[in-house]
Amino acid sequence: MKKHMLSLVVLTFMTIASVKAQSGLLHFGLKAGANLGKIDGEGYKSGFNLGYHIGGFAQVNFHKGFGVQGELVFSSATVKTTSDFSEIYQLDNLNDANDKKIKMNYLSVPILANIPLGTNRIKLQLGPQFSALVSDKNVFEGVDDAFNGGDVSGVAGLWIQLPIVNISARYIVGFTDVRGKLADQDNWKNQSIQLGVGVTL
Repeated sequence: MKKHMLSLVVLTFMTIASVKAQSGLLHFGLKAGANLGKIDGEGYKSGFNLGYHIGGFAQVNFHKGFGVQGELVFSSATVKTTSDFSEIYQLDNLNDANDKKIKMNYLSVPILANIPLGTNRIKLQLGPQFSALVSDKNVFEGVDDAFNGGDVSGVAGLWIQLPIVNISARYIVGFTDVRGKLADQDNWKNQSIQLGVGVTL
């Protein structure tokens, strides 16, 4: 998965660089902000938990403000299990799995369409996101590979482009089951809200 992610990043930015050479409509930037995450699945608490994200982006603007934006983002969020997690998944002698905080660190590549909403300053962003888990997956003692190493998600949000500064807000919902070898029941799907501020170079 990580090799595929690297290939995707290289291909995306080679394509963007080619467009830049032809059109000169390329913009780079940096961004950072809050990451509110949770896992939608039995045994996990339903509330969002605070984390952070940081990364960079490249925009290609086409006709009348419509464009494509690729990003490389490191995001970190904490998810929390319920007090009966070990009973739900029949984990004998694994009481440390109950009421446990788990830090989830992902390296993500969103590829988004930028759609202007009446003005080039405000854009609707839609597209897929491909993520690789970069933190240690052995989060429960005695259980290997509790989480899958990759995730495919859908992204929807808004991008506000001010002079130099940009503001973003987006909702990310996982399409794939991130549950690894821990159990043979239920699906675990990531959900997150990202609020960010950045600079456009």
